[in-house]
Amino acid sequence: MTTTIILQAAAGGFDPKMLIMMGAIVIVFYFFMIRPQVKKAKDHKKLVDDLKKGDKIVTTAGIHGRIFDSNDTTFLIEVEGGTKIRFDKTAVSLDATKALAPKA
Repeated sequence: MTTTIILQAAAGGFDPKMLIMMGAIVIVFYFFMIRPQVKKAKDHKKLVDDLKKGDKIVTTAGIHGRIFDSNDTTFLIEVEGGTKIRFDKTAVSLDATKALAPKA
């Protein structure tokens, strides 16, 4: 009796437990990998959209500066000494104006 059950499973019979396990793996991947990445991208887009001229920022390269000008895809950042550098908006990692402001 036991031998026939093992042979049927090995022969490729339909096993609903396997379907449930695959569904559980998909759900785990969604909640632990996909959903946090989507949330992070949404938060970064909101951060970049809320930035305006005069805000202090930090780029992903670690450059600190103040937004001097902006257009659709880039910021012109003024760093110490009056030097201006153009960065892509996706390179902004932190709004230093809000992050370093004293909490009330």
